[in-house]
Amino acid sequence: MFIRIQKKTYGNGETHYYAYFVENKRIGDKVQQTIKANLGPVTEEQIPYLKAAYAKNKPRLVYEDQL
Repeated sequence: MFIRIQKKTYGNGETHYYAYFVENKRIGDKVQQTIKANLGPVTEEQIPYLKAAYAKNKPRLVYEDQL
C-alpha cells in the first residue's frame, strides 16, 4: 500500500493536491489499483511527510546534527 498524490490545476491557475491511500492487487496477469481511503486535500508541504509516514522503509526525519 502506498500514498498517491493527485495534482489538479484549475483554469484560474490554482493548484490543489489530493491524497489517496492505494493498494495494488494482481488479478490474473494484470495489476489493479484500489483506493482504500481518500485522505482529502493536502498542502504541498505535507506531501513528503505523508509519503514518509506510509513508506515501506521508514526514513529518518530527525538527524543527529539537529538534536
